[in-house]
Amino acid sequence: MPRRLIDVLHRFNAAHPWDHNAHYHRWLLRQLPRRFGRALDVGCGSGDLARLLAGRGERVLGVDADPEILRRARELTDAAAPVTYTLASAPDGLPPGPYDVVTCVAVLHHLPFAETLTRLRRELAPGGTLVVVGCARAASPVDHALGLVALSLNLLTGWVKNRGRPTTHRPVSMTAPTREPELSFAGIVRQARRLLPGARLRRRLFWRYTLVWRAPGDPSGH
Repeated sequence: MPRRLIDVLHRFNAAHPWDHNAHYHRWLLRQLPRRFGRALDVGCGSGDLARLLAGRGERVLGVDADPEILRRARELTDAAAPVTYTLASAPDGLPPGPYDVVTCVAVLHHLPFAETLTRLRRELAPGGTLVVVGCARAASPVDHALGLVALSLNLLTGWVKNRGRPTTHRPVSMTAPTREPELSFAGIVRQARRLLPGARLRRRLFWRYTLVWRAPGDPSGH
């Protein structure tokens, strides 16, 4: 794609911003039980997903390594909500479980992939659910084809969500630091299936993939 066209697209997206990660929150909730005990949201950012999890969970812990975004998360969260935010770095600094639910949205590409998945697996309770929405490097014809489709839908979605009007206001969730992914989807699949047998992975639109894995065992502890 010509550099001039890329620059035009970046300017359009900057003027019509929308949160690609929040787009998957409804899908993510459908992967989880209607009610659960403890949940851990790794890289919680401004707490949007943690607050949604609190509608189903008895206790939600949001963890992030950015103190400023955690400050905003606390401001945006009702004091009565069963949500606690903790400053910590993954994977080594994660508060120990077990957790019935672990979520990780657009975070794994910032972290050592295998080490982080291993730690998340260890913190899941028997029968617990891990849900990842991640970013992968485009490396195959399928990736590039999906990227072209996503590009058109991204422009349309940004236009509709902003009602056709440019804005300088960005959602708080979009103020966190970003990083380009290094692993391709194929590389992610190979490592994930080795560490999490039976994991379900899919390419998704808007430069994302999803991973769902349920830990062996009976969640009731019987």
